[in-house]
Amino acid sequence: MRRFAGRGLWVLASLLLILSALIPEIAQADVMYWTFTKDSYSRLVDTQPAYYPTAVLGKEVYTADPKQAGGVKLLPLSGPQDVFIDYKDHIYIADTGNNRIVHLNERGEWVRNLTLDTKPFSAPKGVFVDKDGYIFVADTGNKRIVKLSPDGKLAKEFPEPKHPFIPADFKYDPVKVIADQRGNLYIVSLGGYWGMLQLDQEGQFQKFYGTNKAPFTFMDSIKKALYTKEMVENELSKLPQPVTNVTLDEKGFIYTVTSSAAKEQVKKLNFKGSNILSQYDKFGSENSSFGESNPFDRRFDKKAVPQLADVAVDALGNFTVVDSNFNYVSHYDANGNLLFFWGGGFSTGAVQLGLIKNPVAVELNSRNELFVLDSEEGILQTFAMSEFGAKVYEANQLTLSGRYKDSEGPWQEVIRLNARYIPAVMGLARAAYKEGDYDRAAELFKEAGSRKGYSEAFWQIRLQWFQEHFATAASAVVAAAAGYLIWGKATRRWKDKRRRERKSLSSRHPWLQQLRHVFYVMKHPIDGFSAVRAEHAGGYFGAFILLTGAYVSLLLSRMCSGFIFNPGLPGNTNLLSVLVKFLAVWLGWVLCHYLVGSIYRGEARFKDIFIGSAYALSPLIAIGLPLTLISNIMTESEGTIYLYLENAMFVWIALMFFWKVQSLQNYDFGETIANIILSVFAMAIMAALLFILFGLTNELAVFVHELYQEAVLR
Repeated sequence: MRRFAGRGLWVLASLLLILSALIPEIAQADVMYWTFTKDSYSRLVDTQPAYYPTAVLGKEVYTADPKQAGGVKLLPLSGPQDVFIDYKDHIYIADTGNNRIVHLNERGEWVRNLTLDTKPFSAPKGVFVDKDGYIFVADTGNKRIVKLSPDGKLAKEFPEPKHPFIPADFKYDPVKVIADQRGNLYIVSLGGYWGMLQLDQEGQFQKFYGTNKAPFTFMDSIKKALYTKEMVENELSKLPQPVTNVTLDEKGFIYTVTSSAAKEQVKKLNFKGSNILSQYDKFGSENSSFGESNPFDRRFDKKAVPQLADVAVDALGNFTVVDSNFNYVSHYDANGNLLFFWGGGFSTGAVQLGLIKNPVAVELNSRNELFVLDSEEGILQTFAMSEFGAKVYEANQLTLSGRYKDSEGPWQEVIRLNARYIPAVMGLARAAYKEGDYDRAAELFKEAGSRKGYSEAFWQIRLQWFQEHFATAASAVVAAAAGYLIWGKATRRWKDKRRRERKSLSSRHPWLQQLRHVFYVMKHPIDGFSAVRAEHAGGYFGAFILLTGAYVSLLLSRMCSGFIFNPGLPGNTNLLSVLVKFLAVWLGWVLCHYLVGSIYRGEARFKDIFIGSAYALSPLIAIGLPLTLISNIMTESEGTIYLYLENAMFVWIALMFFWKVQSLQNYDFGETIANIILSVFAMAIMAALLFILFGLTNELAVFVHELYQEAVLR
């Protein structure tokens, strides 16, 4: 009995140990928001929480009051706009509404308030602390930068700089400030489209730094080419987007945030002010757009876009951005590749741990704990990294540092936690590539949806194949060429006989003559299409075969093209949908072209147009099918050849339709162009009418159904 009791206690103790190990992970999973990443097709992928909320700071902040016990009274944050964490993990908050800088220790406990007795702060919106403990404040209301000593005393004041290179219309409203290792200041001025002000230690103007490019579209280039100088100056009054925030990493690189930009919202600037964040990635596409959102979570206008408020950078170069529009926190590695993002929801009532109403700033401490400043609630929320997030960061850092072999274990652990986590698949693919396992690398890159990575791996596979089989392949080519020449000479008489037999057979089977006429049309399009009208060289049977071949070619290009050149999702081709679209466009063209030709002095019959329009699609078969096949043995470096052949096919089809209209309708050049334009316009009108007709039919069906229900129910 004692033995069974002992075993029972042992089992109970084991269960308690297992539960104690699982409790932190269970607690991490119980958060008030969802966490996502995205695959290479920009589809959302759910993940475990990467960060979980730990505390809310800012409510227990005090101010001096001799009338109160202890000489202080409670004065929480009011509309704070910035937060900074120094090398000691002490926290400094620009408490804009209370005109002060709040200093908290590494545990989030209130230490002191930084104010000035003479000329107090007025709505300070930015704070920065250098390695020596000097505190820089963007005193926005007073239009100055203030430098405080570590003990909080005024050390220097930087008013608006004066310099001939500063435009007369420049507004000096400093909202953010940083100081580099040389003591130079970089100041973000509200609405400053010239870029940041760079001042030296004495406050002398050096230059504008980190200026964004002015938007310039294709239409702007046309206007510039056609308009006069005065008209261009009036039309092209576009200004660069102003920098809205700035931070500094441990290596001295400056990161800027431009909230209203369409791309390059985050920049990593070198000493010249050039962006070095968007750079070539051998295994992936260049990422120049930051700030994520959930397309299914549209609490605002559907046309709204993320508005980045701030960026924080850790010691390894990974950076985090916060979006004040959708309230998402997005994490990227040092190359700008998305790792995960989370957030989105917020509470309309009381403060809820983990939910942020209006994030305006973000910071990281030395333990990679995340601090997000909520201006509306006047709080600073803290978040700790989960086991899943820590494992992702560990594996990704090993990959970026080139330790691919070491990264396999952590990436496998990430896959074990979440098999759909695409960055882990990419990490394993990189590791396989570096180890020379190109077959596995290609498979993993394809699974991750990385065309560039797949192309690099396939290049190596193809190279190895050629190195192993070059002699055999070359010998086979030479033998085939020699055999072809010998066979051609040996069977010359037999070929002449077969040619006579084919002519006899074609006379007995007209459909063979119709198919043979396709080759004549491709070689001599004008004469070939004229023969369709004048000599009845074509026929409906041949036209249907050509239409079938064109549809098959189009379908195979969607389903069987090489992964590198196929932009669609794998297995996402709907055969019926492709057929309906193909026939709708082709039949719409045939009908509209026939009607326009009947009005516009055309001579072609409906049969001629039907058959000729089918014959005009012959390049889609002649080039499309071989191009689909060879795309499977091409790499991205041969993409120019692929695009050239594809564009040549479309140009050839367009010319075939042009010659078809000209020959069948007996038009000159101008009449042919006019007929094509009118036919396309008629197709657009027909499509609009059909859309309206189907819409009204649906409304009528709903109305009849409602009447039926009303009658039945009553």
